Amino acid sequence: MLKTDTIASLLKEGLPKNDPLIVAPQPNLTELAESGAASLDLRLGCWFGVLRNARVCTLDIGPYDTTDLNSESMMKMHYVRFGDKFILHPRSFVLGITMEWIRLPRNKAGYVTSRSSWGRRGLIIATATGVHPGFSGCLTLELANAGEVPIALYPSMAICQFFIHHAETVSDCLDRSVLAGRRMPYLNPISLDETARKIASLQAE
Repeated sequence: MLKTDTIASLLKEGLPKNDPLIVAPQPNLTELAESGAASLDLRLGCWFGVLRNARVCTLDIGPYDTTDLNSESMMKMHYVRFGDKFILHPRSFVLGITMEWIRLPRNKAGYVTSRSSWGRRGLIIATATGVHPGFSGCLTLELANAGEVPIALYPSMAICQFFIHHAETVSDCLDRSVLAGRRMPYLNPISLDETARKIASLQAE
């Protein structure tokens, strides 16, 4: 796990030169180096994606369901200007995006967790987001209000913690997943994998 003084040094020097760690906009490197922490705070961007509940009654990836769960029409996008706010109501869920564009070297990986100060008030990043070596792009955030009162979300507010660690082996290629290179929240495809499809077909016989 990299401490913030190491992260600050990598960002300041653009290291390694042929495969640098990049965070844009860059945080205050002096404050980052002196914080003594082991994570980098990331800020909330301006785009929010809300699932359209009226479009589907059940999220079902079963082999006999004909609903297009991967259609972008399932999600309504909202752009919130800096200085304005998005209200996340109790027991509601929204996809957000980081303000920062991240580029990880091919020998580094990371993951995102909630800030405890927000978690204790009911704002939860529903799942820890893993970030693969060689990734570049803004990070989609899964935000849920587990509390009892609405929460105002402001673009540019510190929303999550980003931990960076060494990868045991160096990847020969950059991350080419569907999540790489995104600047807006993305509803990535889901489906039964090959093993699940085979089991389902056996049960149907």
